Amino acid sequence: QVQLVESGGGLVQAGGSLRLSCTASGRIFSDYAMGWFRQAPGKVRQFVAAISRSGTSTKYTDSVKGRFTISRDNAKNTVYLQMNSLKPEDTAVYYCAAERVSTGVVVISDRVYDYWGQGTQVTVSS
Repeated sequence: QVQLVESGGGLVQAGGSLRLSCTASGRIFSDYAMGWFRQAPGKVRQFVAAISRSGTSTKYTDSVKGRFTISRDNAKNTVYLQMNSLKPEDTAVYYCAAERVSTGVVVISDRVYDYWGQGTQVTVSS
């Protein structure tokens, strides 16, 4: 079993930055592909970014490319989402997710992930 705890959310003005963290416990972190998803009021949960076990491969949804960066530090059991140039449409609850995999695959489907954090609120004001 894996437990995930997100932190780093908050209220920022448009154009600002936030860095989200997700720390895992319970299993070997380096065996898991990790991802970030978000859900805004009235919208379905949306893929944001994902990273492979070693951190060498990443994927992003088009709307955040060039602005967000996903990274991980396996020694700290932590995955990060650096969010720059934030826009009001980025406002959402952000969730991290973990899936144990046998290869360096990047997982972008929320249906695949087995473990989820509680979420952290990101609000971008205009």
